Amino acid sequence: MLIAADKFKGSLTAVQVAERVTAGLRRAVPTAEVEALPVADGGDGTVDAAVAAGFERREVRVAGPLGDEVTAAFALRGDTAVVEMAEASGLQRLPAGVLAPLTASTHGSGELLRAALDAGARTIVFGVGGSATTDGGAGMLTALGARLLDADGEPVAPGGGGLADLATADLSGLDPRLAEVDLVLASDVDNPLTGPKGAPAVYGPQKGASPDDVATLDAALAHYAKVLEAAVGPRAADHASAPGAGAAGGIGYGALLLGARFRAGIEVMLDVLGFAPAVERADLVITGEGSLDEQTLHGKAPAGVAAAARAAGKEVVAVCGRLALAPEALGRAGIRRAYPLTDEEPDVAVCIADAGPILERVAERIGRDFLV
Repeated sequence: MLIAADKFKGSLTAVQVAERVTAGLRRAVPTAEVEALPVADGGDGTVDAAVAAGFERREVRVAGPLGDEVTAAFALRGDTAVVEMAEASGLQRLPAGVLAPLTASTHGSGELLRAALDAGARTIVFGVGGSATTDGGAGMLTALGARLLDADGEPVAPGGGGLADLATADLSGLDPRLAEVDLVLASDVDNPLTGPKGAPAVYGPQKGASPDDVATLDAALAHYAKVLEAAVGPRAADHASAPGAGAAGGIGYGALLLGARFRAGIEVMLDVLGFAPAVERADLVITGEGSLDEQTLHGKAPAGVAAAARAAGKEVVAVCGRLALAPEALGRAGIRRAYPLTDEEPDVAVCIADAGPILERVAERIGRDFLV
């Protein structure tokens, strides 16, 4: 049996989900053979999933989204690195109760990429999601050697809001090692940079952006793309409308400018983590995440795991905190049955607070249903 589940956000990491499911299964069948492969779709938890799969955890000091130093990690195995932008520029890096939609910067994410280059990485999986930022990757680019200047020749202020003052962009100073690596942009969203489906409109509000802030950021990012087009040519405009450009506050756009190729985050991570050989060894796959809902069906980890397992001819069940999908939708996604914590404990607040023990009881039910 293979456990390939994502985190229950706010309750359990993907590693903890695997531990609890394993414990529950073995309550039902003490001799059950269980293999754990915690997964992630490129967002927060991606480095932890790589480390659980055997990558080495490397820690560096980088700038947080507001410029204060934080300790961030990336994962390395051989010449392959897994870099998670949320480690440096994620919402969890903001002080409690503080949101900074106009000024949060991705500078630290660029420093993380540079650290991976320093460590000898030739392939970098750049997982993006969970960001505090909407700066189009501008901070990341400057950390890697770009110059983004205002009309007075001074660096523009950090964050998406500062891009309104951008007059010239010079990318000639970018770290030359970037041209020699395979940079993979791993994301579960395919939004463009700007417009009604762009980064500010769709994701700005969850980072604290008011309607006026959204309009400011959208205009600033459109201006940023125009200035970059003048600097590097039509590809800057092409990248702005490309799928994934709007990922993580537009850092996807910056990554595409660096030559990244965009792939669905869960597909990349399954390759990196070694899912194919693991699923061959399994007779049943257990996947899951905190909430199984419509978003799950659009590139989230459980849908990717189920698709890959189904292609390998394996049966899939899912665990979750709450279930908001009908059985027909689950079936179309390749999931035979879902086991929500709310079946055991109807009070959602209790499910969040006591997710671990409740998940063990749920997993014991799966063991009785499928292993006994």
